[in-house]
Amino acid sequence: MPSDPHRPHIYDGEGDRLMAEVDQLDRIILVPDALPSKAPDRGEKLRIQWGQHLLEDLLADRYRSLVCAVNAVDNSGGIISQLAELLPTSQWNARSITEYIKKFSAPDGVKVIRFDMDVIEVLALLRPSDRETLSLDDLAQGFMIVVEMLRRNTQRLPSASVSFIGARSNALRDADGKEPSLESVLRVMHEAGYTGDVYPAPAMWSAAPTGVYARYPFPPSVESMRHGGF
Repeated sequence: MPSDPHRPHIYDGEGDRLMAEVDQLDRIILVPDALPSKAPDRGEKLRIQWGQHLLEDLLADRYRSLVCAVNAVDNSGGIISQLAELLPTSQWNARSITEYIKKFSAPDGVKVIRFDMDVIEVLALLRPSDRETLSLDDLAQGFMIVVEMLRRNTQRLPSASVSFIGARSNALRDADGKEPSLESVLRVMHEAGYTGDVYPAPAMWSAAPTGVYARYPFPPSVESMRHGGF
């Protein structure tokens, strides 16, 4: 199929043609939800950072706060411990993080624990001690607290959050005991008033052939398709 001579090139030389022939298993099909307009949509949206590396962006000082989950048992495999080890001025490590969290662990609902890591402040959702997983209700409660923390101290902005999907130590489950969709997680964040960036789990980078959007709320066409429309 001949290429459109008027289409802007992405790669130098023959890169566009060669990349079209590459058989890649890990693919993301990014679908624009709307074309740029002279009258931009001023509604608050979450940016979904497909294909971006959260740790690298945190270390590059792109964000002032990170939202993630923690527990009172073991956080050695969580992003909070990875970040603590990589930040040269951080005085936290996996052991001290967990020991500190134990002081706040209780069965009476989710809590948000703050960790000052110099250039980054981590706002960590601590799951209730009487459960092994987080629920969407926990997530909603936690993000309402996070949003108020960000409102009261704008120096914590810009903010980034993990997607809570694909987690091991701090798994997220819905009312049926299954991992919820990314859309359900984004809905909870958005309804709580969060407007930061969200980083999908790398396991989602092979989402093709399912098309994905880079912002939430998704366009009305998604709901229309769900009900058989176009």
